[in-house]
Amino acid sequence: MTFPIQISEEAGVRYLHFGSDWIQGAMRIARPWALELDYTREMMACLLLRPDAAWPRRVLLIGLGAASLVKFLYRHRPQARLTVVEIAPEVVMAARQYFKLPDDPARVRIDIADGVDWVSGSDARFDLILVDGFDAEARAGGLDTLPFYGACRARLSKAGLLSVNLLGRNRGFRASVGRIRAAFDERALVFPSCNDGNAIAFAAVGEPVDLPLSELNAHAAALRKSTGLNLLPTLARLTQRQAFPGGRLKL
Repeated sequence: MTFPIQISEEAGVRYLHFGSDWIQGAMRIARPWALELDYTREMMACLLLRPDAAWPRRVLLIGLGAASLVKFLYRHRPQARLTVVEIAPEVVMAARQYFKLPDDPARVRIDIADGVDWVSGSDARFDLILVDGFDAEARAGGLDTLPFYGACRARLSKAGLLSVNLLGRNRGFRASVGRIRAAFDERALVFPSCNDGNAIAFAAVGEPVDLPLSELNAHAAALRKSTGLNLLPTLARLTQRQAFPGGRLKL
């Protein structure tokens, strides 16, 4: 598969496009390690659900884009070994040339492959799987199917988490959430859509997630101090929308 790569810049931010106006990734040129887009920040809320600083150790990323998630984890979770599966070699080339993808084979492995085929054919285990793969028309294809989510579950470690970028304004959104819930025996939750219309779904295996809001806020404050990532507004938005029954986040 090939993608017609386009790069644009506006107000100090560099954007990645696949031959359309749809934004596939972004980087603030003055802060290349920061997470520029709302949805990428919310995908990293997984670090609040498993707040151990030594977690995760093995991460699988399906879809590279502008390498935002790779760079963030590479910088702020030095113990993590990152495997990236990207279907289009042009995307990898653009990430290296324009978005400062780290060149460190000891910690960042890049496989050019179809994410569905790679996951179903692998026997590796990961603490965290991040899925953010769309084509030029914002279609996830096989990355949004029950067999794929089931294969992701099989690849997770005993305290593993799945984080998936969904399009909250897509008419198929509810069906996508239903597939994730079915694959993980209902151990899934979805954050309400952020400003850009994306909604992040999380699913878990193994050790339960059961955290009071006060503890989540404390973890978010610590994460902001150590990485610059501010998830306190996300928690405030979730609280306003009554996303924490009984004042606890359970997964």
